[in-house]
Amino acid sequence: MSKQITNEDIKNFKKDLANHPAAKVAGRAAQENGIFKASQNLQSKIDLDPTFSIEINTGKPSDQKQSGRCWMFSALNTMRHPMQKKLKIKDFELSQNYTNFWDKFEKSNWFFENVIATADKPLGKRKVAFLFATPQQDGGQWDMLCGIIEKYGIVPKSVYPETANSNNSSALNDTLNTLLRKDGLKLRKMVNSGKSKDKVEARKNEMLNDVFRVLSISLGIPPKKFDFEYKDNDGNYHRDPDVTPKEFFDKYVGMNLSDHISTINSPTKDKPYHKVFSVEYLGNVEGGRQVRHLNLKVDEMKKLIIKQLKAGEVVWFGSNVVKDSERKAGLLDTKLYDRNELFDVDFSMSKGDMLDSGESMMDHAMVITGVDIVDGKPTKWKIENSWGVKPGFKGYFVMSDKWFDNFVYQAVINKKFLPDNLKKDYDEGVKNPIQLLPWDPMGALAFKY
Repeated sequence: MSKQITNEDIKNFKKDLANHPAAKVAGRAAQENGIFKASQNLQSKIDLDPTFSIEINTGKPSDQKQSGRCWMFSALNTMRHPMQKKLKIKDFELSQNYTNFWDKFEKSNWFFENVIATADKPLGKRKVAFLFATPQQDGGQWDMLCGIIEKYGIVPKSVYPETANSNNSSALNDTLNTLLRKDGLKLRKMVNSGKSKDKVEARKNEMLNDVFRVLSISLGIPPKKFDFEYKDNDGNYHRDPDVTPKEFFDKYVGMNLSDHISTINSPTKDKPYHKVFSVEYLGNVEGGRQVRHLNLKVDEMKKLIIKQLKAGEVVWFGSNVVKDSERKAGLLDTKLYDRNELFDVDFSMSKGDMLDSGESMMDHAMVITGVDIVDGKPTKWKIENSWGVKPGFKGYFVMSDKWFDNFVYQAVINKKFLPDNLKKDYDEGVKNPIQLLPWDPMGALAFKY
């Protein structure tokens, strides 16, 4: 039976508050400065000095501006770093707008295909409502970028630069989602009225033609061929004419994407360790590479990351960046704010409970470029962000190892660094991955910051 809050309850709460002598001081500090400023622990800045025993020099960080393409920027950063070293060029970037164009185009087709497949279900069904809530958006996953590159290749940023609509994507997303929802309803009506598959497919292609026009006007028409020109650090001029995007990737990036797999750390009851998972409706390229996650213990993930860093390879990773973070200072630390002490209330939750309750989920992808190991254990990690050079240490952040434990959920690992038992687990698991619901924290809206 439900119980209302009574005046007697409130009287007792006030009486208890009076028994906390520090509450008045804490109240003045919090009300004047805000909760985070009032509870900030300056020791974090001392502990997270940007000095690392293992460090990979990666140059100037990129800037995703007002878009949710962190997953794309960070993935392309892992590819441009070895390219910069190989070609001896500084601050070179691959075109994030090029992969952005094809990602949005493929996501539109992905949406239409899922709308057709669920046309017999009511709009009020949760999965159908989920599809129409966000037909496409900026977020994505490592596997999704691989699917785009495997189909369309990649180009330098100089060949296909950013536009106002890629730098600030809100208007394009709003425009495109309006069109997709309108057309999605039309496709549902065609299917439910008994129209043939051929007619539905023909109408869908007409809709995709409109999508292509919207993207081309907003982002520019992607090149089929281009001349790759650059000067190296020694001033030598280089030119490679009439290169296709796929030829460019193969020749200059040369990464075997199939060797790089997604590992996650999700300590929840529904996800046994060493099993492979996929997320329903999370994807972009129909018939292309699909999202796959191998669930590992956090210490297993750390060992693989350190192994990869020692070999000179940076690591793409996914986390919950809004938690216990200071953007301006570039710090990620669970001790950054002590709200327990400020309020005399225990706010602590396990990683599994945070995921299960919606308290935490993946929202941002970055790149691990270094680690500080003391007495054989990692204490802090060097992070390349994609928010430009103003935040943190010229665009780089420092992450405490405890923050890693709590808020790092995903890391892309080269399969050559996996021990034989994990290789076997992954190879067997991808054949029949465990399907997660569309709103699962391991991929619900993918990355958005």
